[in-house]
Amino acid sequence: MSTITLLTDFGLKDTYVGLMKGVILSVNPDAVIIDITHHVDPHDLRQAAFIIKSSYRYFPAGSVHVIVVDPGVGSRRAIVALTMMGQTFLAPDNGILTLIVDEGDIDAIVRVENSDYFLKAVSQTFHGRDIFAPVAAHISLGVDLERLGTPIAKKDLVLIRISKPYVGKKDELVGTIVSIDRFGNCITNIDSDCLAAFINAGKSKKLQVAIGQSKINGLSLNYESASLQSPMAIIGSSGYLEIAVDCGSARRYLGAAKGDAVHLILSN
Repeated sequence: MSTITLLTDFGLKDTYVGLMKGVILSVNPDAVIIDITHHVDPHDLRQAAFIIKSSYRYFPAGSVHVIVVDPGVGSRRAIVALTMMGQTFLAPDNGILTLIVDEGDIDAIVRVENSDYFLKAVSQTFHGRDIFAPVAAHISLGVDLERLGTPIAKKDLVLIRISKPYVGKKDELVGTIVSIDRFGNCITNIDSDCLAAFINAGKSKKLQVAIGQSKINGLSLNYESASLQSPMAIIGSSGYLEIAVDCGSARRYLGAAKGDAVHLILSN
């Protein structure tokens, strides 16, 4: 049994996701197809990069992860497949794998070029159906990556600049909101290890989280730890700091948006 995950910005209103699944099952009827999400904000490579980084480890070894957020579809941008830590990632070479390639040692990378594994007719606007889906299905059946195209080195991959938390001039840890979920929780790029290191360096000082004009004291252990309809800071299920409102929306409460800065301050 082979697991294929799908991560796209297609949404579910149109036929795109269903057609990809139909192609996969036409090649490998036994494939197990799992939707990570199809609601990445349109063309947002950085949001998709964070999602796949925080998601892939929950799937069994041998899974094939298909990431199609592809504003350059039909252009000269390449498609790449790479294997690492027992998982395979298939994506446009547009920087969407930037965070993945830093996760561990890569076993192999190829530029996907062998049209024997594509649909016979390839459109210029829907490579998800015509290339990604059939190639993923063939990989799930055991096709070796080297049969798909030319091997390339890690240094040849397109990488993009993705903001990382940093300590500012006022000894504040500064992060960024990278995603907002359907509950209005504002998810930052500050992971639990980075936060722990910052707090431990503060020698028992108290933590304050500032976003816009709002300030939150300390971390909450769960969504009920703060007063109803009040903002809280919490380490979410993805392992990143998020700002939430119990039974409400932090996005609305704070007027927050992706890209907004989050400042962590240690005080006596």
